[in-house]
Amino acid sequence: MAALLAKHDDNPPFADHKDLHKVIDATQLGDVPWQGFSVKYSGERPENVPSWMDDEYDVWYRDPRMMAHNILANPTYKKEIDYTPFREYDAADDTRRWKDFMSGDWAWQQAVSYFMYLYFYLTSHQDEISKDPNTHGSTFVPIILGSDKTTVSVGTGNNEYYPLYASIGNVHNNVRRAHRDALVIIGFLAIPKTNRKDAKEDIFRNFRRQLFHRSLSTILSSLKPGMTEYEVLRCGDGHFRRVIYGLGPYIADYEEQLVLSCSVKNWCPKCLALRLDLDGGGIYRSREHTDLMISELPADTLWFEYGVNSHVTPFTNDFPRADIHQLLSFDLLHQLIKGAFKDHLVDWVVKYLRITHGTKRGDEIMADIDRRIAAVASFPGLRRFHEGRDFRQWTGNDSKALMKVFIPAIEGHVPQDMVRAFRALLEFCFLVRRNIITEDTMNQIQDALTRFHHYRQIFETSGTVPHFSLPRQHSMTHYVDMIRLFAAPNGLCSSITESKHIKAVKDPWRWSSKNNALGQMLLCNQRLDKLAASRVDFATRGMLNGSVLSRTIAALQRKRARTVAELAEEVNVPHLRRLIRYFLFTQLFPDDPRDPEDVPAAECPRHEGKLQVFNSAAATFHAPSDPSGVGGMRREQIRACPLWRNVYARNDCIFINTNPELEGMRGLDIARVKCFFSFKFRWEVYPCVLIQWFDKIGDCADEDTGMWIVQPSVLEDGSPNLSVIHIDTVYRTAHLIPVYGPDFIPHTLKFYHSYDVFRSFYVNKYADHHAFEIAS
Repeated sequence: MAALLAKHDDNPPFADHKDLHKVIDATQLGDVPWQGFSVKYSGERPENVPSWMDDEYDVWYRDPRMMAHNILANPTYKKEIDYTPFREYDAADDTRRWKDFMSGDWAWQQAVSYFMYLYFYLTSHQDEISKDPNTHGSTFVPIILGSDKTTVSVGTGNNEYYPLYASIGNVHNNVRRAHRDALVIIGFLAIPKTNRKDAKEDIFRNFRRQLFHRSLSTILSSLKPGMTEYEVLRCGDGHFRRVIYGLGPYIADYEEQLVLSCSVKNWCPKCLALRLDLDGGGIYRSREHTDLMISELPADTLWFEYGVNSHVTPFTNDFPRADIHQLLSFDLLHQLIKGAFKDHLVDWVVKYLRITHGTKRGDEIMADIDRRIAAVASFPGLRRFHEGRDFRQWTGNDSKALMKVFIPAIEGHVPQDMVRAFRALLEFCFLVRRNIITEDTMNQIQDALTRFHHYRQIFETSGTVPHFSLPRQHSMTHYVDMIRLFAAPNGLCSSITESKHIKAVKDPWRWSSKNNALGQMLLCNQRLDKLAASRVDFATRGMLNGSVLSRTIAALQRKRARTVAELAEEVNVPHLRRLIRYFLFTQLFPDDPRDPEDVPAAECPRHEGKLQVFNSAAATFHAPSDPSGVGGMRREQIRACPLWRNVYARNDCIFINTNPELEGMRGLDIARVKCFFSFKFRWEVYPCVLIQWFDKIGDCADEDTGMWIVQPSVLEDGSPNLSVIHIDTVYRTAHLIPVYGPDFIPHTLKFYHSYDVFRSFYVNKYADHHAFEIAS
């Protein structure tokens, strides 16, 4: 770069990093400055005053109203935003569909209905938005909040931060998940700390909770006038609209939900189910009902009989049309994946094996389960467990990855009902994670929940657990109602805020000097927001069209075959020439009813020219429920590499469209890729795949696991059943997991041996959400 500038006698745009930062700081685009306030304990003091009562606690925040302005004005969202609530129906059968947040009943009731519907009963509280004629025609903007403590350094001081995030419900779920600045950090909350003795005192715990609520109330106060009187804003599509704000769902894990709702541990923050019988059910909590109980009942009765902490007032009580019990969101990550799956069922399996077989034998079986998990073949986007599941530091992504491979690993070592309990839970998780949820999906979700409750009884009858009154599992009973309120849960999951920690908290902390890091982190976030806003502005003005820098990347490729004979030798398929003739016959004569194998060789077209071999191919498909682009398109590589990472050959498996008229696995077949190649015949290029077919075992999925079982297809002489097919018939990568059976697997077995060693496989429909849709 310096040489190029010197050639033209030019100067670099910035003298150094300080000059660059100075330009960024002077930019007004996206500038929402940080503000702060301090809080100090002002209540009664004991004779021996603990130090925390004298400390001041700093809270830093940015104006959430300005944040909402910036999101609404962002032109890149103009096709990914809803300005009015709506109800969506399938034109074919007139059934309801739920997708983005504004398609849920809550937004509709806030902006349209004359009465606020609190789950199953109407209150006499008339909705202020509809009641006031001055607000008719206004755009309702729900403010979605989320908070979660995060640790940036365990080894050097256990540095904790308490970020507060905000978004608006109008942007589509896929935008919020894609981290395109539709979810922004608006605050760092204080974390009061004291010694172990004082930390257990009720007065300190209540102060900590009340500090949390007063901080939120202060941070959000700029929104309050706009909740009853509209303001006019220019939106990203260039139109001016009247806007009314409202507090929307709050994304939080169970511990955070208890603090938010002022509920007692082990109680449900959304309903009045008894602590020791959560699945016995109870009416939904509401702000009006809780306030009435507080005014009529003593604090001890509220605490022990209703799970209410009457010493703390929720921040939502300071805002109109806000009921914290109703606004608590789903939490797929902590309630289902980390909670019901990892912390409950997986740990229960370990406990069951030790109770049933003794500690020594139980640990041997768990070691074999770990080897089975480690032996699972590679798959795009799937985290590999090199030593099984036995490691200390678990992340959300680790738990998600374990879900996808755990059922085949335990099958044969645990009772049938345990396998079916896992199947029911996983199907529940994958169903509620769908991008679009229909009435039929709702029925499937309820059916999966019913089956889970039935089959989990094996853990109680075997003495593994004494009861199932567990808040995280109990939360599953609320999902159907919450989907009707807030639409698809994948737009309100705590995994969105947790992954935001990296950009908003952890990276800025790493870039800081570590000395008084918070101030540097605030400045870093402000600069990142300005850069993001500037990029949007430059793109809108057409300033980013074309490339600024160009570079040439030389791809290092291994020498591959260039002729049919060379490729036949390389892949050890002597009759490859004949397979190519069959392929050309089907391509040139698609209407010929004859099987190519029955056609005389003289009538089949021959290719004797050159060909080109490829190590991989890219499949692009619509998978909005998985990590994907804003439009829902996902791209993955299918590998057929003779030496992957200089260690082993990698030949992925694939789904092939064989009958588009049938749904799911009935219209798909499984094959393993031997190689990708292309050749030119009569001036037309044919991209091809040499595959080995797999046969389905049975005409439906396995009852215990819910997965189809396949085996490598062989001919009458025992040789592999191979074909050459057009690459357009390939759908995407398929993931197969061996059917291990009851026997232990060898310690020396490597994951890249799996497809060659085992003779039958599960088609892993839990590999990702798209696979769950097509392989069920």
